[in-house]
Amino acid sequence: MSMASEYDDTVKRHSGWLVPIAVFVVTAALSALFLLYYLAPAPTSFIEERPLPTDASDPVSLSVNGLDLTIPGNYIKFKSVRQGGARREIALFASFPDFHGYSGWDSGTFSNNSADSPLIEMLIRQESLHLGEADRLKRIYLNYVVDPKGEAGPFGLTQFTFRDDSGYRGEDLFVGQMNGKPIVMRCVRFSQNVANPSCLRDVRLTKGAALSYRFKRALLSRWQDIATGVETLAQSFRHPKS
Repeated sequence: MSMASEYDDTVKRHSGWLVPIAVFVVTAALSALFLLYYLAPAPTSFIEERPLPTDASDPVSLSVNGLDLTIPGNYIKFKSVRQGGARREIALFASFPDFHGYSGWDSGTFSNNSADSPLIEMLIRQESLHLGEADRLKRIYLNYVVDPKGEAGPFGLTQFTFRDDSGYRGEDLFVGQMNGKPIVMRCVRFSQNVANPSCLRDVRLTKGAALSYRFKRALLSRWQDIATGVETLAQSFRHPKS
């Protein structure tokens, strides 16, 4: 066999196994990129902030959509928010019935998620709907209840049941009156899957800011005391009008 023929045979043999290896490498690389894209955690998951309360009550200057606030640090759930400044939302908490902020001696209350937990969770946030409670009740909630007339409920409240085909299924609506204005609360129903349900109320603070607060349904009998306490606390955070 001539040298030229031997060279041709060597090239053919090399070409025969180089092509499959190249295909394997490319396929493996594409598979790795696919897995990285779909299975790797999103960047935010590495920096997602966890609640980190403090018992330091130093005042923190904050604002939400033009609403200026000064809030003691021990009411603020997240460390980053205690740096102050403008925020889209501010997560807060307090203990019922005296509405005090976090303290080391009472840390168990602020980690308690039992059905009768006295923890009141609050969120001051930007609000785009610009709806008061009466408008929210009329224009939104009553469109999704079984009977818009409601029925006599517990604790001096009117009770409505949300339809099962609505986005509020599994919840009840309770409406009370205080100082001539409605108090509108959505409460998750007790069930085998929800042993410690909560109630939620939304309150308009200004044209561009609202307050939501949440408490355990087991405390519904104290709805008036909770409403008064939350509104008094929120008012104490607001800067007086000049």
